[in-house]
Amino acid sequence: MTDIDGLLAAYDERMRGTPPDLPRGVTQEQDGPLTRLTGQFRGFLSGPPDLGVGGAELDALIARQCAVFAARGEAVEWKTRGHDRPADLPERLRAAGFVPEEPETVLMGRARELAGDPVLPEGVTLRQVTDDADLRRIAAMETAAWGDDHGWLADDLIARVAAAPDAIAVLVAEAAGEVVSAGWLVLRPGSGFASLWGGSTLPAWRGRGIYRALVSARAMLAVAHGADLLQVDASAASAPILRRLGFHAVTTTTPYVWTPGGG
Repeated sequence: MTDIDGLLAAYDERMRGTPPDLPRGVTQEQDGPLTRLTGQFRGFLSGPPDLGVGGAELDALIARQCAVFAARGEAVEWKTRGHDRPADLPERLRAAGFVPEEPETVLMGRARELAGDPVLPEGVTLRQVTDDADLRRIAAMETAAWGDDHGWLADDLIARVAAAPDAIAVLVAEAAGEVVSAGWLVLRPGSGFASLWGGSTLPAWRGRGIYRALVSARAMLAVAHGADLLQVDASAASAPILRRLGFHAVTTTTPYVWTPGGG
């Protein structure tokens, strides 16, 4: 039987907080229990499982973040988890003007159990990429796949690869020279963890096993780099696939986004 509580405890202990290698131009600051990142396409806020503050003190902490990002003219994401405390944090964020985006399920699995030779449909190839041009092609594919502008993603991936090339592995699935799917593995050295991100596929290519192949390939890379556990923030569409592959749900995560002027 899988020890869900043990997996969640490992996630809280080793995966919360800021990655060790920040891209150039990204600044980390601490405000009480909160870690604040600036200099990305939008700001980012995250805290421990228990913020240790509540009531008026929590409202003041939230208001300070709004003031910081209002002065910068930037939107900011406050990443919450379903088991976080205090329990009324989401209510207080909404009262301060933060808007929840779609919740996701935090899934975890054993890298060795998920690793394997990727099985791809005929005509589809998989390769690891680092060139700026390829990373921009991924952003264009994501824009086409989801119908909103993912141009920011190219800059984000380029900066990540430049800052810590050994801590990120970006894979593309291609057919006839077209990027049809992509995903990346982010390593957290010394933690035993690696995270899966991306995993988007063009609508015409869905349901052919490409997503599963990307999971298998990235799990193999994780094992090769000494990571034992894989973590994914999974959408409602991806979560059932990942569960069938052997991932286990440990909690949920919901981004709350504040935008200057409420735009």
